[in-house]
Amino acid sequence: MSPVDLRRTARWSESLRRSRLAVEQAAPPAVEGSLTRMIGLTLEAAGCQAAVGDYCDVIAGDGSRIESEVVGFSGDRLFLMPSGDAHGLGPNARVIPRQRAGSVRVGPELLGRIIDGGAQPLDGFGPLSCAATVRLTGRPINPLARQPISEPLDVGIRAINALATVGRGQRVGLFAGSGVGKSVLLGMMARYTSAQVIVVGLIGERGREVKEFVERILGPEDRTRAVVVAAPADAPPLMRLHGAWLATAIAEYFRDQGASVLLLMDSLTRFAQAQREISLAIGEAPATKGYPPSVFARLPQLVERAGNGAEGAGSITAFYTVLTEGDDHNDPIADAARAILDGHVVLSRRIAESGQYPAIDIEASVSRAMHEIASPEHFARARQFRQTLSTYQQHRDLIAIGAYQKGNDPRVDQAIERWPRMQRFLQQDMRERVDLHSSLAALQEVLTGSEA
Repeated sequence: MSPVDLRRTARWSESLRRSRLAVEQAAPPAVEGSLTRMIGLTLEAAGCQAAVGDYCDVIAGDGSRIESEVVGFSGDRLFLMPSGDAHGLGPNARVIPRQRAGSVRVGPELLGRIIDGGAQPLDGFGPLSCAATVRLTGRPINPLARQPISEPLDVGIRAINALATVGRGQRVGLFAGSGVGKSVLLGMMARYTSAQVIVVGLIGERGREVKEFVERILGPEDRTRAVVVAAPADAPPLMRLHGAWLATAIAEYFRDQGASVLLLMDSLTRFAQAQREISLAIGEAPATKGYPPSVFARLPQLVERAGNGAEGAGSITAFYTVLTEGDDHNDPIADAARAILDGHVVLSRRIAESGQYPAIDIEASVSRAMHEIASPEHFARARQFRQTLSTYQQHRDLIAIGAYQKGNDPRVDQAIERWPRMQRFLQQDMRERVDLHSSLAALQEVLTGSEA
């Protein structure tokens, strides 16, 4: 063959090689199906080929597309959950597999923004243009690669800083009934914390609270270092799940950039209830007080994503609110949360009704990492405060009716003498910031009656 023919043959061979490679790497064609049944929140489709976690578009009668996610299957039938309003769907509507769910765009452009569970802006400040992409469900960290909790995080709350000290990378539950001040306490942490980035997930709460939290509780100054993810109670259950995952994925991104992140999620209970709605809708049998087993599998999958990263990364210190319905601290979600979290702060309705805010029940609250991050002197003073408080509470009724005679018990005498200072110590105005150093000095003043 002539040199010209050889070059022509080589070009054709290279062109064929590239074409074959493109065909081999191309995604398989989407196999459309049709909507066969809709019961409650669940869509059932036949003829589709999609995996659990894939997105599908369901074409309504007016031509609009309703995004849905595959949440289960039975034989050749797929169960889908819409992420928006499902009105307008009819029998035999087209179901078109679109893309696999599980990635979201993140970046510093998110700071100061308010987005929904689908990462769409809610604040009217225009579209987001983030470059980095992370998995919505995160990637597990080797537990041996995580850095230990070794230093405290200042949250600006005197009672927590001094008596239930929180470490960087700790996961803490905020247990509270309705109307005892948990949202205000979260807002105080968001404003006064020493963390560099704040990520707030408002999951399943009243829509009214989103605007109030951003404008009244968070404020314009602290909003510049915060990202708010809002999936209110009227959002579909799938969107509420995605809101919690998205808030955690954003926190993971900033942690991997080396930042100290404070993740505030309100609430873990609503996340569990959203998973319960989905599980029951696709036929999973309930196990514990109406909660299917998948709910208790989802909780640690979400919570374990917070914490310290590997060496060189930052930390995610997380507070998850847990709603205690009827002030029952032994309901299944509260009990499961206590087992997987690194401590809990309990807000008491009795204390709130007495006019003490924040209404923290110190006797019922505990930080499991405090002994690792507090000095021996600090730990001893905190234990002494708790003992004195417990002594007073045990004899409270006798003291109130005048049945206790001074001098009968030196411990009770000491508790009565310290009680006014202890009450002032536990109370804190929502516009007052108390740093860690000032909290420890105030603790010493309560116990000794003198300044540190």
